[in-house]
Amino acid sequence: MVASGDLTHRGRRDQHERAAAFLRSLGPPLLAVPGNHDVPYTLPARFTSPWAEFERLWETAEPVYASELLHVVGINSVRPWRQQSGGLGGGRLARAAARLREAAPGALRVAVLHHHLLGAPWRAARKRPVAHRERVLAELAAAGAELIVGGHIHQAAAAGRREFLVAGDDGAGPVVVATAPGFGRPRPGRSGEAQGLQVYEAVPGTLRVVTHVWRAGSFEPVATREYPRAAASRS
Repeated sequence: MVASGDLTHRGRRDQHERAAAFLRSLGPPLLAVPGNHDVPYTLPARFTSPWAEFERLWETAEPVYASELLHVVGINSVRPWRQQSGGLGGGRLARAAARLREAAPGALRVAVLHHHLLGAPWRAARKRPVAHRERVLAELAAAGAELIVGGHIHQAAAAGRREFLVAGDDGAGPVVVATAPGFGRPRPGRSGEAQGLQVYEAVPGTLRVVTHVWRAGSFEPVATREYPRAAASRS
């Protein structure tokens, strides 16, 4: 299970503890990355110790989950000196690419960050994607990522990289770029925000993305998209 950031509202200790307790109560192995709401809103902590509360509960802001079937690399895209926008400077992108290359042969390689690479239909323009997203996408794809998951905009979206690749084919395999919806209740006054989650199913030759939303007391699937996987990943 992956939590793509904004586990809290103001980055307070009590909010981090409640979020961690809830997510861990769900059962499956869990990987979490911070969002822009997960750093302190107070000074000087926002700049002197932005990750202290997050790492107290999650150990690191750049986690990795590795098995023979699944290799997930968490990336910290939060910039404490910015309210909304995110980036992967300071070696973060290079570290993520190196960690993706450590995956077991045939494992589904997934990169997870908070700031999205792919927009959603009804989100405000001020919710900008991660900085230099073309380079971010190209380097993660070159490192073998098959699925790149973001959040930040509280709406679901998914697309195959080859659907919107402007330049010529760079030789990277198929890559699915997805944006997860908000798992919590929609914020007051925000229309067009479904409470939901995405399920990613890797089957031979295909990566399936199923979006679920909360309706009448349960989550129900509302959209299913299928994308080809690279030939080397079909084993």
